Parts: sequence; structure tokens; C-alpha cells
Amino acid sequence: MECISVFDMLKIGVGPSSSHTLGPWRAAERFLRELSSCGRLGQVTGIRVLVYGSLSLTGKGHATDLAILMGLSGADPERIPVDEIPRTIARIRDQGTLLLGGEVTVPFVESEHLVFLKKFLPFHANALTFEAKCGEDRLLRETYYSIGGGFVVKKERVSARKKAAIFQTFPYPIQTGKELLAYCHELGKPVSEVVWANECSIRTPEEIDRGLQRIWDTMLASMYDGCHTGGELPGGLKVRRRAPDIYNNLRGPVAYETPGQWIESIRKTEVKFRQILKWVSCFAISVNEVNAALGRIVTSPTNGSAGVVPAVLMYYLVIENHQAGFEHIRKFLLVAGEIGSLFKKGATISAAMGGCQAEIGVSSAMAAGALTELMGGTPEQVLCAAEIAMEHHLGLTCDPIGGLVQVPCIERNSMGAIKAINAAELALESDPTQLKVPFDKVVQTMWETARDMNSKYKETSQGGLAVGVNLSDC
Repeated sequence: MECISVFDMLKIGVGPSSSHTLGPWRAAERFLRELSSCGRLGQVTGIRVLVYGSLSLTGKGHATDLAILMGLSGADPERIPVDEIPRTIARIRDQGTLLLGGEVTVPFVESEHLVFLKKFLPFHANALTFEAKCGEDRLLRETYYSIGGGFVVKKERVSARKKAAIFQTFPYPIQTGKELLAYCHELGKPVSEVVWANECSIRTPEEIDRGLQRIWDTMLASMYDGCHTGGELPGGLKVRRRAPDIYNNLRGPVAYETPGQWIESIRKTEVKFRQILKWVSCFAISVNEVNAALGRIVTSPTNGSAGVVPAVLMYYLVIENHQAGFEHIRKFLLVAGEIGSLFKKGATISAAMGGCQAEIGVSSAMAAGALTELMGGTPEQVLCAAEIAMEHHLGLTCDPIGGLVQVPCIERNSMGAIKAINAAELALESDPTQLKVPFDKVVQTMWETARDMNSKYKETSQGGLAVGVNLSDC
């Protein structure tokens, strides 16, 4: 049974896309590791990358080309200072060489060595093949698939899962919502504590807390930076950042100097219904404006939907519970990660496979379920909230204008966050025994909808707003 950690679902990385940026970056890193493990890295005299399908069609707008170059350079997307990225790219392009893994210099001219092909490979819409020339005759090739959320696999994964346990087994392995509820009942624990027990089987409690704190710190920093950075987003659409303007119209008189003090200052502002809507939208939009500018964010479960989970958690901290601390943040992230993993196991979190329902829909479900537990909901109500949130995102297409994670992606994070809060409130007022749509049924339906959806609405920029709105209109 596939065991997915909360740290798999919530990854720290660089924008603008988990499948089109972080995934190709990780694939390049993986290719380097495989070359190194077989003793071939030092023998490489040339490198070429073939990019297929959705990665090819919208890759330039999603910085797929930059991600591949950075990955081949040996940079870590989780830790590299983001201002180093343009300098590294400029050096590669100016010199016509690439320092492979920081060790071996090879010639690299993008027009020759980074080839975008519109062809789709059958296993997944996001595919890329790396070719390394070793000496005069030997050519090593590997194909990887970026399946959403920064996850990268090879095609062999399907048969390998039948032959061997390639994933570590949790003490409470969970594949469906029904199984999750069964463990909650058996152990007499809420969702967060079942997830905590699983996490403790592969990490110490101290490691988990440090990791979750770092995830939250990154989320908070992305909201803070997004609310304090103006100007236009890169890419040619001339999209003006809106989060700073929204924030400046909401902010109170209390001064602050750090993100932590910022939270306290927001808690002292006026709170009415319209202000709550604006605050939540501001938080969500700020993250995805940082994401669109190749900033550091947390995939939750993807980059394109990275604003929903932090926005709803911030809502709880600054609106619902001013006494909340790290223990609440821990619970929220554990529940959110588990719900995201259920959608990944039962459906997809890749927009190239399922449209935007696989990104914003899943992130909204994650946030709704997590908020429900913090608000005192039962495990049944947690899954009820996640089901409600996804039910009202079913069929949502992915049609980014210009292949950029900007329009309509940034606003969709705001909508997903608001829906998550509403779903949580509905679930808290609901009797789970009277539900007509079980959580597992909505996961199944989402996957069926994904398979039936026309490919032009799956992150290809070949349908919807992507063709209905021309760049000249912008």
C-alpha cells in the first residue's frame, strides 16, 4: 500500500509550478544521482533533454526550461536563494556551457540540447527524457514523469508496485477515507493523531515538529513577502500584483518588523464579514503572486494551488483563535497532508491529468478538513468538509493564459480558500450519518471526471481562457 508522508504532500520549493517546475527540477537531480551512482557522471561529454506533452506545451510559461537547467547544475530548489536562479541561468546561456552537478563542464546550447516536443507519451502527460553522452559511443537515457505535486516517477513504478513493497509501510496504512475513519474509531483518536502516529514511524517527534515548523515558516514568509512586494509579475501578461493593495486597505495602525509580529498586528484589525473575505483572499493571492514570480512557496499539494492551505490556516490564527499556537498549526498541516494523500492515491493531483479540480479542488478539500478538526469537528465531519469542498470544484479546468500560472490561477486560490472555510462550517453543522455523498465517492468521481475531460482543458493552453483571451487583449 502506498504510504505518503505529510512531507511528501507539503514540499518547500520554487514557483511557479510543482508539476512543470519542481518536478522537472527533481527529475534532473535524479538523473544526476543515477549517473553518479553508476560512476558515469565524470565521463559525461554532452547532455540533451527532450520535453514532452503538457510540459512542452506550457513549459516555457511555467519555467520548465529554467528548472531543468538549475537541476542539472546541482542546485537544490528547497534551499537555493531565489535571487541566484537568474544569475545561474544567465551564466549558462552566456557561456554556452553547463556545470553538470557542479562538477563536470559540458557544452549546452538550449536550441540544440533542450528540445520541446508536442508529442504525448502514453504513461503520463508530463514526460521528459535525459540523454547523457559518455565518451564517443555510450549514450545513457532515462525518462521521467512529473505526476503532480513535485512527485517524479519512472514508468517501471507500476510493475514494481506489484513485485515489491517500494514504499515504507505505516503502522496504520490508509488508502481511503473509509480506512482512515476505521483507524480513528479503533484508536479513539482524531485524524491528526492517526497521521502523527504514522509519521512517528519514519521520523522522531522532534524531526516532525522541526519539519512542520519550517513548512509553516515558509508559508508565512510567502504571505508576508507577497503582501509587501508590488510591481508586475514576470512573463509578459503585465499582471499587476494585487496583494499589497488589498493588504494596505486592510492593515491597522499597529507597527511590526517580523512575520510573527505581523500576525499580532492583523489580530488587532477590524473584523467584519467583508474584511474576513478580503483578508482570506489577500493571504491566498499573496502566496501565488510570490509563486508566479519564481519565489519560494510550499506545494500544498501543488504550486498552482499553494495559497489555499496557508490562507485558511492564517484565517484560523488571526480571526478564529487568537490564542492558537504551534500545536494547532501541527494538527492543521497533518490533517491537510493526509487528505491530500487520499486524493493522490485515489485520483490525481496533476492538472495535466485532471484539470484544476486536481489542484485547487484538492487544496480546498485539504484546508476544509484541516480547519474542521481545529474547530472541534469529528473525523466524520473532517471528511465531510473535504467532500463538500471537492464536490463544488468537480470539473474545474486548467486553462492558463499564456501558459503562465497567473490568470486565472492566482484568483482561483482565493476562491478555493473561501470555499474551504464555507465547507468546514457546513460540515460542522451537518450530521455525517445523513450524508448523501461519501468522501470516497467524490474521490472516485473526481478521477472519472478527470479521465473524461478533454485534453485541451488539462494544462495545455489549448482551450478555455487560454485561447479565449489573447495576449494582445492583456
